Amino acid sequence: MVPDGLWEIARHLIPPSRVRPQGGGTQATPDETLFAAIIYVLVSGCSWRALPPCFGVSKSTVHRCFMIWSRAGVWGQFHEAVVHRLDDAGLIDVCRVVLDSAHVRAKKGAPHTGPSPVDRGKPGSKMHILSDANGLPLVVGIFAANVHDSLALKPVVVGHQTRHDPHRGRYIKPLRLHADKAYDVPHLRKWLWGKHIGVRIARKGIEPSEWLGRRRWVIERTMSWLSGYHCLSPRYERQPSSYMAFLGLAAALCCYKRLVRLTT
Repeated sequence: MVPDGLWEIARHLIPPSRVRPQGGGTQATPDETLFAAIIYVLVSGCSWRALPPCFGVSKSTVHRCFMIWSRAGVWGQFHEAVVHRLDDAGLIDVCRVVLDSAHVRAKKGAPHTGPSPVDRGKPGSKMHILSDANGLPLVVGIFAANVHDSLALKPVVVGHQTRHDPHRGRYIKPLRLHADKAYDVPHLRKWLWGKHIGVRIARKGIEPSEWLGRRRWVIERTMSWLSGYHCLSPRYERQPSSYMAFLGLAAALCCYKRLVRLTT
């Protein structure tokens, strides 16, 4: 369930367990076991109460640690750490980045959901993914299903630039951004030009549909990778922070699997 070497990256990001005044920690289960249980929930899509007994830990303990680690920002840092390892190995290609979204049905309804225009008005959300030229997810985000795709472009691009801040010793600036016609808005083109990012956004009524997939097919594959984690589609988590935590963990796993495949 947990690829070899993955825990060695994550273990340094896990916050220490709080100590009770009477002595002892809040849990007796090793963090590695809790980490494996959380990945099991992500991959299988099972509810917390359906966690199999083979982990030897209660569902409430796993869920509590998941929430504590999510509030501490562990999953975003974990995704970033894996991306940095890919960059150190020279496997990140930002000569172009690709942006797209995918609809996710929200079974229970929650914040960051809305009536979906592609699912007969049922509650849903959208995953927004920014990938490199090879389809590796660099930045992930979530918006309501009734929020226009173009409104996600700035937050996602800014999130990429913030994550790779030159003051932190790293800077991965995209040369070009590819996106479909949903992002064809004049002020967004000007905004990207102002940041010296080439614009490769399909123009409405100008570019024929057969040209659209020449560079952007990789993002469709990325969406398929992420949809393979059954906890993400459909969305059962009510809290957006919990869903984002699972989405960040899934993106980190996708990146790590590619790192192992290309370096071994």
